[in-house]
Amino acid sequence: MLYRRFCWPSWKVLVLFCSVVLLLIGLATPAHSEITIGRRSDRAPIVLDGKVLFRVNNLTEFTAKERAKQANDSLAQALREITTASPASTENAAARSSPPLKVNTSPGALPTLRLADRHLLTVTKRDVLLGKQASEQAEEWQGIINQAMETALIERTPSYQQRAIFKSGVAAVIAILLHCGIQWVRLRWRRQQLRTMQDTNRPLALLGLTGLQVMIWGGAGYYICELFPQFRTLLYLVLRSFDEPILTLNQQEYGIVDLLIVMGLILGLWASVRGLTLLLKSKILQLLGVNRGLQDAIAILTQYILTALGIVVILQVLGVDINALLIVGSALGLGIGFGLQNIVNNFISGIIILLDRPIEAGDFVSVGDLVGTVEKIGTRSTELRTLDEVTIIIPNAHFIEKEVVNWNHGSSVSRLHLPVSVAYGCDIEKVQQALLESVSHHPDILAYPQPQVQFLGFGESALDFEILIWFREPRQQYRLKSELFYQIEAKLRQYRIEIPFPQRDLHVRSPHLEQLIDLLVQQRMPQPPGLYYPGELRSHPQSNQPSPSSQPHTSEPLSQLPSPEINVDKLVLQMRADNGIEIQDRRHHLNIYPRCFIGSEAVEWLMRTQRATRQEAIRIGKLLIQKRIIHHVLDEHPFDDAYLFYRFHEDEQVQEK
Repeated sequence: MLYRRFCWPSWKVLVLFCSVVLLLIGLATPAHSEITIGRRSDRAPIVLDGKVLFRVNNLTEFTAKERAKQANDSLAQALREITTASPASTENAAARSSPPLKVNTSPGALPTLRLADRHLLTVTKRDVLLGKQASEQAEEWQGIINQAMETALIERTPSYQQRAIFKSGVAAVIAILLHCGIQWVRLRWRRQQLRTMQDTNRPLALLGLTGLQVMIWGGAGYYICELFPQFRTLLYLVLRSFDEPILTLNQQEYGIVDLLIVMGLILGLWASVRGLTLLLKSKILQLLGVNRGLQDAIAILTQYILTALGIVVILQVLGVDINALLIVGSALGLGIGFGLQNIVNNFISGIIILLDRPIEAGDFVSVGDLVGTVEKIGTRSTELRTLDEVTIIIPNAHFIEKEVVNWNHGSSVSRLHLPVSVAYGCDIEKVQQALLESVSHHPDILAYPQPQVQFLGFGESALDFEILIWFREPRQQYRLKSELFYQIEAKLRQYRIEIPFPQRDLHVRSPHLEQLIDLLVQQRMPQPPGLYYPGELRSHPQSNQPSPSSQPHTSEPLSQLPSPEINVDKLVLQMRADNGIEIQDRRHHLNIYPRCFIGSEAVEWLMRTQRATRQEAIRIGKLLIQKRIIHHVLDEHPFDDAYLFYRFHEDEQVQEK
């Protein structure tokens, strides 16, 4: 058990291992590429072999893109001239002299960078960073370009290319091993599903494994491209095509890559926050004893708040102007709101349900024609599992706009109505006795309040009754109805009480036909038959006894019939037995009260042993006081569900002796 508790499943270990490997690959990747979100429209990059060295600004005569294009072409041409003049077959390429990059400074003129007697760049005041002079900025750019040229020459030597090929092979082998490991986990899940014949497939986990495989090959491909200058240049051009500005906000240009990076960070934030909220719900809140509905409410609200704060922090760190996004978002929200008003309605309804909690997870509810248990309350919809074990997704707005029957709201104790009809002529006292006997001994029915039988009235072909019973499990009401109807049918058959079927009387009115019928009756039946009245017995034609129908019906009304009484003597014996209520000497305010019990404990005992509700248990206690069986130790309080001391009169007499 301890091993299972502290050992992670194999797929979690594999995911953790892959994450660490990807992190190491990312750290090993040359950190020369400048990764930022958004580009200023008045700046353009200076690039050599796919590496961004620095950026230049606009001038009055030339744009930043024109200046950068001229400088990039000059650097590429100079690099080609050097590699053509000095073949890469020599191993001392690092010691080869790079092209003379000089800084020309003239009094009263701006410093310029010249490469092989060709003009490369002019450092203007707009290019100078805050706190520097133009000459200092020119010298800094000179060092950056010289270092980049030396690195480019080294990367073109045979020794470097051999090391790069070796590193590429190692990266490819690691990617293949990781891919095979993830595929092994996927196949293991499939085999487990076939072996257990259960749906152990996890869509999110499988999607995560697929995404992890894509990330592994993407990271390996990026690492290999960064090792070779030709591939790095091609990768830069490809990414540059995706980085073309499609959105400009406050002089910041954003391309497809920028948007994908932001979406990836937000997706990672969402996954992290979801994992944190699941940990909060399953570990912390569950250990604190918070009910299931409040756990879902706290977890979802925490997820919303942390996600919103995380998105704001991510955008601020990446340099995205929040004010500009708010303006664009408000404009888009106005247009999208009309098309997504149903989704927004369900979202707001979900928030109201989580805060107001008219329904909670685990409640047995009825919404329209749907009846089932609430499994999960989401932001847009609620999962309802019916009695047929079918999950139905219901929009949250249905629970706000329509009537909802929540059988567990406040208290799970409910009353069940069982309609029963018997034939005319049955003794209603026997009917009442049979119905009460059929439902009184069922273990799922509460003994207090006691079951009742109500006479609803005279139907078209039957006497209509209704049985009222109390029970605690609303989910079991349909099973309980079926079991009780079985018992009712058996009990009615035992008492020989007839269950009727629909009857219709056909009356034919014709003077000649009536005379003919009377004549035939007189000829075949010399004695007139006795009349038949509902609730009476039919007299036998050949009997000499008077017909009972001539006697008046003296049955008492059902409301005046005696209801089942409480066996007080048996109840007192149970209360004073070893497994009864706890009777002992108790202390309160420096006073000792011998052989007494607490009222709240007696109420709990009556609810547990007598199958009674709290109100009926209190009523039983008041009945015991009325019959002078128990009393308050100071005779100051009636029986109540509180921390009050009560004593049996029998113990009072023993104490006096």
